[in-house]
Amino acid sequence: MSAKHIGDLLKPNDNGGLAATLKRTQRIAELTSVLSAALGGDAGSSIVSASVDERHVLHVKTSSSAWAARLRFDGDRLLAAASEAGWSVSSLKVQVGRR
Repeated sequence: MSAKHIGDLLKPNDNGGLAATLKRTQRIAELTSVLSAALGGDAGSSIVSASVDERHVLHVKTSSSAWAARLRFDGDRLLAAASEAGWSVSSLKVQVGRR
């Protein structure tokens, strides 16, 4: 593994560096916020994070198995909210995770 200069890692066009990681983190935060707002209340607050993979699967992490069941029930709302916000999604996967 070759050494890199910190300036090179921060360049916006560096697909393998810190800039790419920061951009992905911002997208995850944005999508998480969109989905939380779409559900509102305690259901929205139960969402830990959300992302979309290369197969257009919407991955939602929630705080407990009870909330996971509830979010699966609200799957159509979550997919619609993500789609309306500009993400290309085809299916949903809900998992239990931590903040």
